[in-house]
Amino acid sequence: MKKYEIMFIIRPNLEDDQRKQVIEYFSNVLTEKNTEIVKVDNWGMKNLSYEINDFRKGHYVLLNVKASIEAINEFDRLARISEDIIRYIIVKDEE
Repeated sequence: MKKYEIMFIIRPNLEDDQRKQVIEYFSNVLTEKNTEIVKVDNWGMKNLSYEINDFRKGHYVLLNVKASIEAINEFDRLARISEDIIRYIIVKDEE
């Protein structure tokens, strides 16, 4: 299992309950694949550097995880097709 940082931006027009469900859903996607979620940082609503899908703001979430490549690939696949996530990035932590 390797360490990864996953940052994703949730579209800003979701209600608080819906936003929590999105975060919980993607956390569960990882934990179902035996991933250890080390830390969840909910950065809140921030301005985007440029417009994405007609949105000028987004809700940022940062996950620090210890995961297998299968879990990361599954997160990547589901985040790519999700309408609730407007951007995401997965970075392998070299520590």
